[in-house]
Amino acid sequence: MHSGLVNPIDLFREGRQAGHLAIPYSVDRSPYYQIRIPILRLKNGEGPSLLLMAGNHGDEYEGELQLGRLMRQLDITKIRGAVTILPMANLPAVMVAKRCSPFDGGNLNRAFPGDPAGTPTARLAHFLEHDLFPHHDAVLDLHSGGTSMAHLSCTLIERQADAERFARAVTLMRAMGAAHAFIADNGPAAPTSMGAAGRAGTIGLSGEFGGGGTVSPESMAFTAAAIDRLLVALGIAGEPVLSRGPLAAPPALQLLSLSRHSQGIYAGRRGWFEPAVPLGAHVSAGDLAGWYHDLERLEQPEEALRFAEGGIVISHRLHCDSQAGDCLIQVAEPIDG
Repeated sequence: MHSGLVNPIDLFREGRQAGHLAIPYSVDRSPYYQIRIPILRLKNGEGPSLLLMAGNHGDEYEGELQLGRLMRQLDITKIRGAVTILPMANLPAVMVAKRCSPFDGGNLNRAFPGDPAGTPTARLAHFLEHDLFPHHDAVLDLHSGGTSMAHLSCTLIERQADAERFARAVTLMRAMGAAHAFIADNGPAAPTSMGAAGRAGTIGLSGEFGGGGTVSPESMAFTAAAIDRLLVALGIAGEPVLSRGPLAAPPALQLLSLSRHSQGIYAGRRGWFEPAVPLGAHVSAGDLAGWYHDLERLEQPEEALRFAEGGIVISHRLHCDSQAGDCLIQVAEPIDG
């Protein structure tokens, strides 16, 4: 019996193709069940190719909603080249509003390079890295903070040994128009989609486009503009598709670095976290980061938490109730170059 992944899309065919990636997965309720992941492919002549994906984590909605909208709105006659859209890559996680798949507990963004005979998440990761990513000039994987985290809007790329590809990645990251960006250095064996893109020989682009397991007018507008700017920068589209109104001039880009454990504050025991500073705030070492309450010992005063390093606040925990090991708040270091 087939145990891999069935792909109905011919990546070399002209025109519009809509269908589902099918991952056979026997369950108690249905022995011949298939996990069916929506996919759309538009190809109009020779030209650049872009893969847009969201739902890598199921509770990150800006990308899922905007790519669903793009599937409905993108006119094949107004593009040059090819666009592939996966709005809900980790479909089982999306359907239960979780970060990871309910079938195998798989975190897709830690599953690359995958396994064609493994769990559903591993099979999908293998297909993406080995069969889909290599056929595209660039891959944009849209993330956000998810249900548990508020995150500063930003874009992200991985540092690559190929100087020409890395320079092109920096150019496209800048073109997406974010005010903040990261250049990650997780190495060639990284189990993430960006690591997979590098191994597949394509340009990997990502970012955090919102958070909190919800969307806002601001996060949706930022996501739409980033997608539109990338389509235009690659030469696939001549004008914005998703943005409502003309695109404003992008802000100056501030590069950030997050590379040390000391840039975060982590819970050492159970408690209830109250942040003292907003996302984007500039802080110094020793500044107040928040308070840690103990609702099981009300006679004890809340504990003041202070930053070990200065920088820009990029994320904080949204779930007030926290356990030992939870990251409560993080700062990133502004860098030049």
